[in-house]
Amino acid sequence: MVNSWWEIQVLCHPALEDLVYWRFDTYDGRGTSSERRGGHRFIRAYFPQEQFQLLDLAALALMMKQDALCSELPIPHLEWQLIDEEDWSKSWKSYWQPQTIGDRFLINPAWLSDPADGDRVILRLDPGAAFGTGTHPTTQLCLESLEMRLGEEAADKILADVGCGSGILSIGALLLGAKQVYAVDIDPLAIKSTDENRALNHIASDRLIAQRGSLQTLSAQLSAPVDGILCNILAEVIVDLIPDMTAIAKPSTWGILSGILLEQAKIVADTLEDNGWVVATLWRRQEWCCLNIRRA
Repeated sequence: MVNSWWEIQVLCHPALEDLVYWRFDTYDGRGTSSERRGGHRFIRAYFPQEQFQLLDLAALALMMKQDALCSELPIPHLEWQLIDEEDWSKSWKSYWQPQTIGDRFLINPAWLSDPADGDRVILRLDPGAAFGTGTHPTTQLCLESLEMRLGEEAADKILADVGCGSGILSIGALLLGAKQVYAVDIDPLAIKSTDENRALNHIASDRLIAQRGSLQTLSAQLSAPVDGILCNILAEVIVDLIPDMTAIAKPSTWGILSGILLEQAKIVADTLEDNGWVVATLWRRQEWCCLNIRRA
């Protein structure tokens, strides 16, 4: 029997994008895509049919309307439709094409042949249900920061990736020459996705070690502090994690933090300062920012 899926489409102001993703994440979405439509964002999300009744969809639309009103932003336009499983698997993939990021990366969907561009590091990716395709500004900022951080001495660097999602940052670091990455995520689907994408990029399992958990999991597992910390999740979660980051850091450890809206940057920076870190640079793209940090 063919399973049916809800495809939910949201056209919203760019500043609402994070809240829309948060709402979808609350309902345990099975894949998302986002694209620009003029000055707006057009976001699709997919859910099994049994997960939603029509009243649930109406409630979700109401929540997004309330989010917009509280943020004093235009109310998003939301629609939904039922599609069968085969259409779902093709629908969101059809909108994702090879993408250059920074000076070195080319993100290539796993179901497409590798592009002929031989000057870039090709990162093959099939995110499945995990976050991280390279299309979101925060992921792009993190990959560009990795290019800056991992130079000629990358081969001896050991990193931690907290909230690894699809594994895109871990894999990017390893393709740039890092020695090893320890990755954690609270979502088991993210760990599965990270392992599958590791294999797609022909990276040995002892170089990318992914397991379910959080920063405390890394603290218990690591035998020595890491050289760098990657964290691309929500600002509220980062603020909670910062006090525990010193447990896996040494005086020379640096960090790349994103998933942070511009108006959230100050509280993150203040929390970092209170815990022995300083912001070396703040990189901005649209309404998002990425903090490159070091020990004070």
